[in-house]
Amino acid sequence: MTELDQALEHYLQDDNQQARYYDLVLNTDFYIPLADGENQEQLTPLIVETDGTSYLMLFDSEERLFSWARQSINYVVITGFGVASLSTPQLHWAVNIGGPFAKQFVPEEIGWLKESVRLQQA
Repeated sequence: MTELDQALEHYLQDDNQQARYYDLVLNTDFYIPLADGENQEQLTPLIVETDGTSYLMLFDSEERLFSWARQSINYVVITGFGVASLSTPQLHWAVNIGGPFAKQFVPEEIGWLKESVRLQQA
């Protein structure tokens, strides 16, 4: 169980733990799978489409990424701050999908995180 797992578990049990969880999300290094492509100079994250919804896949460890992908896959590591600042308005996040502590983030939630990042950088 990672620190992010523990924070999510506490948040699910007690809404007062929400700020701690979101702070940890912003400060976590996420492993983001890259789309296969011939252009090695431009890093394009893998976006998974499900029922018309676009998900950016985020994992808090290389092991979880490889377990989800079921193979070795190219990836980039970016902090939650970086992911939030780069996310587009229609994008959802899927954090640690395939594991017991998975969480999906909706655009409104990501927008709130983006605003938090903007305020902290100001």
